[in-house]
Amino acid sequence: MTEVLRYAAFTAQGRGGNPAGVVLDATGLSDDEMLRIAAEVGYSETAFLTEHRGSDHYRVRYFAPLQEVPFCGHATIATGVALAERGAGESMVLETNAGPVAVHTRSADGEIVAELTSVAPSSEAADEELVVAALGALRWRRDELDSGYPIEVADAGARHLVLVTRTRERLGDLDYDFEALALLMRAHRLITLQLIWPETVERYHSRNPFPTGGVIEDPATGAAAAALGGYLRKHSCVAPDSAFTIVQGVDMGRPSEITVRLSADESGVRVSGAAHPIV
Repeated sequence: MTEVLRYAAFTAQGRGGNPAGVVLDATGLSDDEMLRIAAEVGYSETAFLTEHRGSDHYRVRYFAPLQEVPFCGHATIATGVALAERGAGESMVLETNAGPVAVHTRSADGEIVAELTSVAPSSEAADEELVVAALGALRWRRDELDSGYPIEVADAGARHLVLVTRTRERLGDLDYDFEALALLMRAHRLITLQLIWPETVERYHSRNPFPTGGVIEDPATGAAAAALGGYLRKHSCVAPDSAFTIVQGVDMGRPSEITVRLSADESGVRVSGAAHPIV
């Protein structure tokens, strides 16, 4: 019988976070079996370590209840903490479908914090057809967006449409057409929408619809956080060598905190947070 560990990642003061499943030994499991297990777990993603390549080097795959995804940040954080609790070294590499992701763990204030370094981020202008359809499915108006932020598809291992609102009230009122948005996102290979309200240059509020995975909304999305970091660095919205916090899950009753760190070059984005076993 396959053992599934359950962790909440990107918790805030030990609360909230995004639940993830972690299977530390998925050797021999087929694609269909991993998808079935992810559906039974019911979280937005479950990570499966399909191969241990030695020296804390692992092959990992991520499955949502309805599909495989190339990279998942919160399940990576959960996996790093789960391995650290079982005696793994402080540094490890996870070979994802998107590329190698380095993970470092440390103890801080009585809990384990993991930091991942994404693949190199990129972003490109979103097609006008996609923008119009996405706003329609969200039931949002274009004039509710902040015109200072380009509408782009950002990628740091998974693709996310970045939409920045002018007000926290607009972000807080999320009531979208699930089926219409799911169809649109599949057509454009999007994993989530990265809906953002910038409180300051050091603090951003986020919500992430994920209908393609069979989930209405993610409480904390590490892959989208990495993509956003690359997007903000590209457009000089933040200093090239800086850090900021993403607050997510508040509107769902699962407050989460994601720390994002950037370097001055265009290398991978560092994303960190705590994770705790779900009892």
